[in-house]
Amino acid sequence: MHNLQSKHLKLKKEDVDKLLLRLNISLIQLPKIKITDVALPENCEIGDVIKIERIVDGKVIPYYRVVSV
Repeated sequence: MHNLQSKHLKLKKEDVDKLLLRLNISLIQLPKIKITDVALPENCEIGDVIKIERIVDGKVIPYYRVVSV
């Protein structure tokens, strides 16, 4: 991973369930990230949820994406 690239983490199933409950949304309502994206961690499959940590003004801001085709 390049040092300027945002950190991409694959969430566990229980973390995904907590996230969806907290945001009061379903999995299909999350923004998409393509399975071919080079920033994805290894062993990602379609339907996995990825947490992207971006640093904005010195704060870590999480973004969530679901892996799609």
